[in-house]
Amino acid sequence: MRRLARKGALMTGMTALFATRAIAQTPQDDATATLPAVIVQGQSANSLTSQTVVKQKQTLDQTVGSVGFVDSADYRDTYAFTLRDVLKNVPGVFVQTRYGQELRLSIRGSGIARGYHTRGLEILQDGIPTNLADGSGDYYQIDPLALQSAEVYKGGNGLAYGSSTLGGAIDFLTPTAYTADAPNIVRLEGGSYGTIRGSAQFSRVVGPLDFIGTFSVNHADGYRDHDRGQYEQFNANIGYKFSPDVETRFYLGAYIIDQQLPGTLSLSDALNNPTKASASALAGDQARDTRTERIANRTTVKLDVGQLDFVTWAIHKSLYHPIFQLIDQDGWTYGFAPRYTATIDVGGMRNDVIAGARFFGGNTQARQYVNVSGERGTQTLDSTQSAYNYEAYVEDRLFFLPTFAVMAGFKALRDVRKYVDHGGLAADPNYKSASENFSGVNPKLGLLWQPNKDIQAFVDVTRSQDVPDFTDLTQTFSNTTRFTPLASQHAWTLEIGTRGTRDRVSWDLTAYRSLVRDQLLQYTTDPDIPASTFNANKTVLQGIEAGVSVDVLRDITHAGAGDKITLSGLWNLSDFRFKDDPQYGSNRIAGVPVNVIRAALGYSRPNGFHISASVDWVPAGAWADDANTLRVPGYTLLGVQAGMDFRNGLSVFVDARNLTNKRYVSDISTVADARTTSNAIFYPGEGRSIFAGMRYAF
Repeated sequence: MRRLARKGALMTGMTALFATRAIAQTPQDDATATLPAVIVQGQSANSLTSQTVVKQKQTLDQTVGSVGFVDSADYRDTYAFTLRDVLKNVPGVFVQTRYGQELRLSIRGSGIARGYHTRGLEILQDGIPTNLADGSGDYYQIDPLALQSAEVYKGGNGLAYGSSTLGGAIDFLTPTAYTADAPNIVRLEGGSYGTIRGSAQFSRVVGPLDFIGTFSVNHADGYRDHDRGQYEQFNANIGYKFSPDVETRFYLGAYIIDQQLPGTLSLSDALNNPTKASASALAGDQARDTRTERIANRTTVKLDVGQLDFVTWAIHKSLYHPIFQLIDQDGWTYGFAPRYTATIDVGGMRNDVIAGARFFGGNTQARQYVNVSGERGTQTLDSTQSAYNYEAYVEDRLFFLPTFAVMAGFKALRDVRKYVDHGGLAADPNYKSASENFSGVNPKLGLLWQPNKDIQAFVDVTRSQDVPDFTDLTQTFSNTTRFTPLASQHAWTLEIGTRGTRDRVSWDLTAYRSLVRDQLLQYTTDPDIPASTFNANKTVLQGIEAGVSVDVLRDITHAGAGDKITLSGLWNLSDFRFKDDPQYGSNRIAGVPVNVIRAALGYSRPNGFHISASVDWVPAGAWADDANTLRVPGYTLLGVQAGMDFRNGLSVFVDARNLTNKRYVSDISTVADARTTSNAIFYPGEGRSIFAGMRYAF
């Protein structure tokens, strides 16, 4: 039997946290005893390692380039289980669910053809990488209920944290005891598909010490057959102030995921029998079970000019993944990243500088077995995957006029990928090991105009470089897995945009164009085998990222009532094409629809009542193949969300989705030519659903 989740350790940890509260409230025998100072949540208390949402947004908006920001309050009164629920309103982010928390997350064509996990994006938590050392990763350790905010650095704008991938970086920020909404928060919700979820958060500040812990448990039987998932996620951080100028914070995480896989379907089944599982998923009891533990530290030293951050981290991850074969992996990732930030006066001009380095690596023992109904059969692969990365970066913004800044920066990197096939199994006896080295210098140059604190315009050009991960480099042919050399992907991206707020209107608008060489694209040879990767010759990725929000009416019921009606909208235009390709000409690259439109109309009152209606519209679906012979239909989804926030800390909500029970395709495992390949490559979208919940902060 496949191993079961180990729940006891996490629950014991949470019990210990809440027991701390009971101990803290025990009366003292000595009435004259002095208790440590307890700081009320919501105050920054001049913490060096903790910022309020307002301060985070102000810092992010100094970026010379396109960025996005999400306050967790924006989705608090919804059923927020996946990162789609967090990021769906950020212009330029294309995010679609597959099953459980598995999804496609693409920015500007990153991972456009990757049918699983992360490609071309750096996923950070509190500024610390969560990707494995080779750049791969998933999203299971990001719990939406454990977040304070999310910062989206599109494309080369991820340079602020050392990222230089095509898609950029997303930093998911967790609260501390200084910024938590309340010392205690409990949450319970449930709904369609056998969904039930509970979450608890506990935080305290005692003198120079502060700590917070968030524990969430989610169970769902799933919309489809063989789609059951059990998620247990724990996030915590503990901070200590040595002095007003020195502070340290430890981050802890443990994540237990047991997710059955429903597989992909033909287009006909996806639209007409969307709840069924594929025959191979049932026969192989396909699943993706992970156990991940994470520890990290940030130590901040405030200097006379600027500050130094020293970041270290270690991640242990094991994977039990019966699919076409049973993939069994266990590995560690570890790293160290110093970073210096400062604002310096240069001849009377303001100069902002960010400089840093990252040294991180990891080793994974990668084994494969014949999949016998979800259990290990004969071993077919015994290998070791090692990745090492040496990177340095700098970004400088000089305000040569009070309202104009010029920005220049670069990242230099050397990445090593080593693969050892220990042989003696089904592997090619003449093919034991291989390695690839990747290096480069990726510059960035831009101009920022900021006529006032609420309006900005920018133009910049960046060079990105995506190094292939082991999912790309280890490919399966005729049931034999071997190392397949690939080049790194390079692109020059020009973007121009503006963002700001004026009276009732807020906007975020960017146009971009990327000229890409050796783009890493995937194609599915068999629905159950991980997609093969190749380097395309030349591609052009261009588009528009637009978002707007308008308070249409204010003080509706009477003068000074404070109620309002707000209309918001998002439009992503993604024009991604091959360029003079000998096989595909100027065809569109499969995987992402050209137009994605989202709009919401909401009404809110100062007493805490709020209701909104939303529509998601994809006028024409994405191509399923690069030959452009098969395309999925477009769709329109309607939803309604409503809730009430009471003054005593209690909130209740209801979240209804896909009200018309529309049949549609949510995602695609792309193929080269649908005329010559199996077409069981489609993930059906979920049908009508309704969720309800309550949250109590005290």
